[in-house]
Amino acid sequence: MKPIDYGELDNLVFGRPDVMEDRPSHFCAGCGHGIVQRLIGEVIDELNLQERAICVASIGCTVTAYHYFKVDGLESAHGRAPAVATAIKRCRPDLIPFTLQGDGDLASIGTAEIVHACARGEKLTVIFVNNATYGMTGGQLAPTTLLGMYSTSTVKGRNHHQSGFPIRVCEMLATLDGPSYIARVSLHNPANVRKAKKAIDLAFRAQLSGLGLALVEVLSPCPVNWKIDPVKALDWMVENMIPQYPLGEFKVTPEIALLKKGERA
Repeated sequence: MKPIDYGELDNLVFGRPDVMEDRPSHFCAGCGHGIVQRLIGEVIDELNLQERAICVASIGCTVTAYHYFKVDGLESAHGRAPAVATAIKRCRPDLIPFTLQGDGDLASIGTAEIVHACARGEKLTVIFVNNATYGMTGGQLAPTTLLGMYSTSTVKGRNHHQSGFPIRVCEMLATLDGPSYIARVSLHNPANVRKAKKAIDLAFRAQLSGLGLALVEVLSPCPVNWKIDPVKALDWMVENMIPQYPLGEFKVTPEIALLKKGERA
């Protein structure tokens, strides 16, 4: 099939961000990871960061990010992306490292790394995708799995007596002094996708302004492991995930508030 020449289309609404590779997505039907990556790509283009951005991903559904972005990047050990990004930023302060991590990665094996990166106020951008499951390895219980929610390792649903309670990452990290911006957004409808992009844009601009760590948690559907139709998964997020993980900004320093005043429409 002949590739589409987007320049020939008179009614083109949007095209692929320049920083993203021309290749099909490998993500499952209804998965939100591809949307998150596109939003990151749009922000990198708009902020002209193609030559400075460094993508640090670790194990999980985010690990294949290097297939999609035309920026330098590397794969860290499981959960260690914030530590690797810290090294990059301290050695090359002119670069803009960002981590792309899932909930099993950041909120489980990588808990110490993200907590201490926040405590130190490292000048990093962290994009944290929360789909309440270990998506890549078969849908096992994650730290963010909801109470009563099925997983392949809790076939009768999560029980807090056995597995504890879900971890609210934003609320926990917002208690620390080091972060400059912490927000939770969702992908359950177009309006919230636009809000997600604004938050990701602000998280990158925080780093450009030399402020402390900025983290955006993105609630994302995982229909295959949730065993729900992709469209119904969006409603399930609204009915179940958002009550457990309310949307909003949890840490906004005065410097971030000034940045927000210049936020693009």
